[in-house]
Amino acid sequence: MGRIDMVACLLAGGLLMAGGAAAQAVTAADYARAASMLGDRTAPLVDHLVSGGQWLDDGSLVYREQTDGKTRVLRFDPATGASAPAFDPQALADAINLAAGGKGRPVTAERLPPLEIKRAADGALVLTSAFGQGAFRCDAAGCKAVARAASGSEPGAPSPDGTHEAFVRDWNLWLRDVASGKETQLTFDGAPDYGYATDNAGWKHTDNAIVVWSPDGRKIATFRQDQRKTSTMTLVATNIGAPKVEQWKYPFAGDKDVTLIERVIIDLSGDTPRLVRLQMPPDQHRSTCADDIVCGNGWEDVQWARDGKTLAFVSTDRGHKSATLRVADAATGKVRDVYTETVATQYQSAPALDAVNWRYLPERNEFLWFSQKSNWGHLYLHDLATGKEKRQLTRGDWNVTRILHLDPATRTLLVTGVGREPGRDPYYVHVYAVGMDDGSVRLLTPENANHAATVSADGKYFLDLHSTIDSAPVAVVRDAAGKQVAELARADLTRLKAAGWVPPQAFTVKARDGKTDLYGQLFRPSHFDPNKKYPIITYIYPGPQVGSVRSRSFQPAHGDHQALAELGFVVIALDGMCTPLRSKAFQDSCYGNMADNTLPDQVAALQQLGARYPWIDTARAGIWGHSGGGNATAAAMFRYPDVYKVGIAESGNHDNLSYEDDWGERYQGLLEKKPDGTTNYTGQDNASLAKNLKGKLFLLHGLMDDNVPPQSTLLVVDALIKANKDFDLLLLPHARHGYGADSYYVMRRRWDYFVKNLLGAEPPKQFELTPQS
Repeated sequence: MGRIDMVACLLAGGLLMAGGAAAQAVTAADYARAASMLGDRTAPLVDHLVSGGQWLDDGSLVYREQTDGKTRVLRFDPATGASAPAFDPQALADAINLAAGGKGRPVTAERLPPLEIKRAADGALVLTSAFGQGAFRCDAAGCKAVARAASGSEPGAPSPDGTHEAFVRDWNLWLRDVASGKETQLTFDGAPDYGYATDNAGWKHTDNAIVVWSPDGRKIATFRQDQRKTSTMTLVATNIGAPKVEQWKYPFAGDKDVTLIERVIIDLSGDTPRLVRLQMPPDQHRSTCADDIVCGNGWEDVQWARDGKTLAFVSTDRGHKSATLRVADAATGKVRDVYTETVATQYQSAPALDAVNWRYLPERNEFLWFSQKSNWGHLYLHDLATGKEKRQLTRGDWNVTRILHLDPATRTLLVTGVGREPGRDPYYVHVYAVGMDDGSVRLLTPENANHAATVSADGKYFLDLHSTIDSAPVAVVRDAAGKQVAELARADLTRLKAAGWVPPQAFTVKARDGKTDLYGQLFRPSHFDPNKKYPIITYIYPGPQVGSVRSRSFQPAHGDHQALAELGFVVIALDGMCTPLRSKAFQDSCYGNMADNTLPDQVAALQQLGARYPWIDTARAGIWGHSGGGNATAAAMFRYPDVYKVGIAESGNHDNLSYEDDWGERYQGLLEKKPDGTTNYTGQDNASLAKNLKGKLFLLHGLMDDNVPPQSTLLVVDALIKANKDFDLLLLPHARHGYGADSYYVMRRRWDYFVKNLLGAEPPKQFELTPQS
């Protein structure tokens, strides 16, 4: 056979690749090996793995330990240093199955569902299943379902002692006695789209009641939410016959009218509930910690005094440029402004949007404030009467990330922080003790690893799970001084490694500026051959509230990164500039230009890794992401068409004027019209650049996505059609934003697309990829 005939044959068989490399065959066995690297397959292979730590009010710790694929729930007593079974697991499994009445999959003693565990007054444990199977009481006599009085089905927000719960019905707030089921209406003037305690951020809409109970359970802080002028979102279901329509209030960036809240307090201390309206104009539906008012452990931007006489809260303006601490008199509703911080970009009360780091301390006439005014996230102590700063508690080129505990007696804080320890990964979390009077900072977790801490209610002890991406987790209990009290377990990866698992590799490259260090993770096939050339796939999530790297702790699987690598790729995830947990300037580097999407850094990383590792073929570069990552993927294909050859964009917010208001307005800014008719959002959308597409692009969206509306992807589809561009599209008729039951099908299609279009091989036909129970 002549050379021309040979080339023609290879092309016909799909075996000639970019760069002249011959593609390996990809078989069903290869897909099965890839599937074996998914989390539901690898997690059961880790032994002595501790998770789910919860401290009880008697100072004991309840946690789960997994070995041989079986899970035990243990209880650790710091006084004795010993652990024992927390309850009879078979008795609990029997009680759960009895309550289920034969419905659903039976629960076994070795695989109990996740449980929220509390201690009753008589010492028994009350366990609530995370899967909605009810509450159960376990004591020396066994376990049985907790009887609950017949009542409405609305989800309730429990009082501090658990005897009552607040819930929303017909736009009003109600109170339910848990034991008797008796219900009391608390508000009476709620109306459609103008109701009390309603949970609706546009992208998030539930039946939950948004309230904050006072410590004594005698008052409730909440709001009346005004959405009467807010835009309406409409989704049309796919079904036989007349389509079913879902509608709810959904404010868009740039809308003239968005959701407002009118703050109120409900006083339950008298014979008749009393509604106290705070004496102030309506507030924006905003928070310092999320693109919702709820984050962390609840509505954290609202905090009660211990005596319930005053209420502190932070009001954030629509563009998130200012945050004002206010204090309200719970009896009269009178409000006093205490302190305001205004920034050029956007204020947030933690480096990553996951909790608030301010604290109301009226007992000492103080408040703690978190600020990035030094370019780093630190804590400042202020005078509550004047608002003036008393002292800076933490300082330096590092960030406080979360306040874990405040001990008013010793005036000591337990906090987590990143970037303080020299020579370590700046994203590694450590625990510190901070003196509120002298500003001293002491490291309590010395290991060069990522630490996840859970602190007891009294602050005397904390559970510390520490690990790295390539080292097994170790679970220890430490006291408030950092002294190790006990080692609970040291995970064993023997069975995991025997199954072919290989850890990801951490790497560092320079950012677009050629100076700033960026940190990422690289995944290679378990059968890696350094003499081969591998296409490279970037997984991207551009932030700004989180980055692409899923975790710096050990995980048996980081999504499907390793699974995808098994099919013959190198997979990377990199946190570029514009993502959190570094300096404020680092995160704000693309403020007002969200279309940046960290892409200049992603391209720089490809170039550096290609030069560093001869087995990476940057001529065959792919990229994929979901949500913000879907936006970034399409942007990469349009803005860097000669770099990225294959992209898979899932559920992207491709135009932030077609997304909820709080996201775009926080990072892109409020809509500003310019004299030439353009705005600060002009050119930020992907549709405007769709004509640049050269490679293979696969767009996906769930038609019932109530977070990112399907129209966001369809706008790109329309632009591609008008530009006469070929592309691939998958619309999932019933899927929401996370795909749910369709997620494994989408994963398999993602593998197929990269195998066929980046590797140049034919994937096994309709490989059945399903979750493993």
